[in-house]
Amino acid sequence: QVQLVESGGGSVQAGGSLRLSCAASGYTYSSYCMGWFRQAPGKEREGVAAIDSDGSTSYADSVKGRFTISQDNAKNTLYLQMNSLKPEDTAMYYCAAAGGGDWCIPSVIRYNYWGQGTQVTVSS
Repeated sequence: QVQLVESGGGSVQAGGSLRLSCAASGYTYSSYCMGWFRQAPGKEREGVAAIDSDGSTSYADSVKGRFTISQDNAKNTLYLQMNSLKPEDTAMYYCAAAGGGDWCIPSVIRYNYWGQGTQVTVSS
């Protein structure tokens, strides 16, 4: 059974940085897609970034140039480095995974497995 556990959330002032981690277990796909999503209160869940098993990445326009998605295959861990944070980045952040490396974009419908989330709060 696939399990995804996020960590690294917290409170930070605008302009600050945080790094989120997602520890994956039970994942046996040789090719895959993994992504980060976020959901603010009263809003729909939105995609932030995605990465496939070859290391190709995709980002939402709102985070391009500020956020970086990466993975450590040896540790089965996905990361999201968030720099120049803004108050509008405040949300619960979720890690997600799907089998197959095709169409690896941060779109909710692409993913089968989800973590429980980690809260990020950015104050002005």
